[in-house]
Amino acid sequence: MMRHSVIITPDHVIVDGNPLMHNEKGSVLLTELYRNNIGDYPKFFKMDTLSKLGFIASELLLNAEGNRSFEPREDRAVILFNRHASLQADTAYQATIQDPDNFFPSPAAFVYTLPNIVTGEIAIRNKYFGETSFIVIDDYDEKIIMENLKNAFQDPMTTSIIGGWVDCSDEEHFEAKIFLIEKEN
Repeated sequence: MMRHSVIITPDHVIVDGNPLMHNEKGSVLLTELYRNNIGDYPKFFKMDTLSKLGFIASELLLNAEGNRSFEPREDRAVILFNRHASLQADTAYQATIQDPDNFFPSPAAFVYTLPNIVTGEIAIRNKYFGETSFIVIDDYDEKIIMENLKNAFQDPMTTSIIGGWVDCSDEEHFEAKIFLIEKEN
């Protein structure tokens, strides 16, 4: 059963079907959302755009849920999907190793060259110890997403999931469609 949902694009933010007011667009929008709605997680400014997007979307989702306790939970999973994996961070990292005469690998960029960093940031922030997965698929396909989330409920420990789509091809092209669902009895 779906409890809450968040949609973020470079132009729009919708929480539980209601537009969230904002002034900025594109990647600056994510910083505005962070400053106006969260503001207490300094690691945000070190994240790549994909991680910022997933982090902001999950924070807005959990704020809509209302009971932010930050107490450890083993019953909540974080399962996200996208098309571009960590392409933006991969490209930034590649730029630091491209020139053999100026070879300077960036550890800060390398950290984000895996899409599952997004689910890890959400789990660490909220002390979730359930399943965390990031699955790359060809296109947004609600049927595939829902089937995977339904399968995650086969684990008797899992009673709720933050799931959905978090995709970013570059700083100005991104989309999040995430939701909080609970196991039906």
